Amino acid sequence: MKIKKNDTVLVLSGKDAGKTAKVLVAMPKTNKVVVDGVNVQKRHTKARSANQVSEIKSQSGPIDASNVLVVCPTCNKATRVSYKVEGDKKVRVCKKCGAVLDVAEKKEVKKATKKTTAKKVEGEVATEKKTTKRTTKKAEGETAEKPATKKRTAKKAEATVEETNA
Repeated sequence: MKIKKNDTVLVLSGKDAGKTAKVLVAMPKTNKVVVDGVNVQKRHTKARSANQVSEIKSQSGPIDASNVLVVCPTCNKATRVSYKVEGDKKVRVCKKCGAVLDVAEKKEVKKATKKTTAKKVEGEVATEKKTTKRTTKKAEGETAEKPATKKRTAKKAEATVEETNA
């Protein structure tokens, strides 16, 4: 099968013919693909406990891969896919313009990993700041609680003294 996950495809036949969307799942054994917003089916779910809510969910169903054409990211045209060997790898190529279809996916993956590492670094910094604030709040809270407990015990002592005198 020449269609992979995250490819942009054009639907050729069926009730959603003419739509372009992204492939969510590719199933090469059954020669089917699940395309976002195509072949939408409704699924009724019944509440199984008191906490759950009954609802109707919409989900995309699988369609045959032969009803779909890959859209080339460089020429933005629906095209058939051919293969070329570059180095040690077999690469998918656009039949119309000759551009490599697999390169765009690799660049997106690399960019995504860089962004996640930046978020992790920011998250670590944020957690360090939070922990320092928490420790200072705890330290302040401990100093504030000690006199409060002394006052309470003093008030209780005064109350018990007054009760015994009365």
